[in-house]
Amino acid sequence: MSPVVTRIVTLVAGLLVLVAVNHAIYRKERVIRHGEIVFLELAPVDPRSLMQGDYMALRFRLADEIETARSSGALAERARRAPLRIDERRIATLGADTGPEIAFRIRNGSVWLGTNAYFFTEGTAARYVNARYGEFRLDPGTGEAVLVGLRGEDLEPL
Repeated sequence: MSPVVTRIVTLVAGLLVLVAVNHAIYRKERVIRHGEIVFLELAPVDPRSLMQGDYMALRFRLADEIETARSSGALAERARRAPLRIDERRIATLGADTGPEIAFRIRNGSVWLGTNAYFFTEGTAARYVNARYGEFRLDPGTGEAVLVGLRGEDLEPL
């Protein structure tokens, strides 16, 4: 391949990567701005991994509910979205097929709801020790959920 063709191919490949990354960022920002607010209850995590540097390891009770439903056959093994029941406080649990849905993936054999960590500013770890809920923005059309913050027992911002 000539040097000119190599440069053109490299430039086109670089532009395609930039377009893909910017599109992904745009989609996440759109969900954050316009998504429906839902709270997912945190599940206990290994205390040794609760705070690691400038982030908190997270598990969500909903992920455990989805795993149980998948293993019992109540949710199809190939399903990649799960129905939600959202109560008056906007707390989401696994629900019937009539509610909104949340998209999930299977990573290392476990249900993944988009994140397993919350990153925070250095020196502010004590603020998040009492976290009980993850605050998400949910795109009702795609089921994509984006974690935007952590909340306390009474859903107060941390």
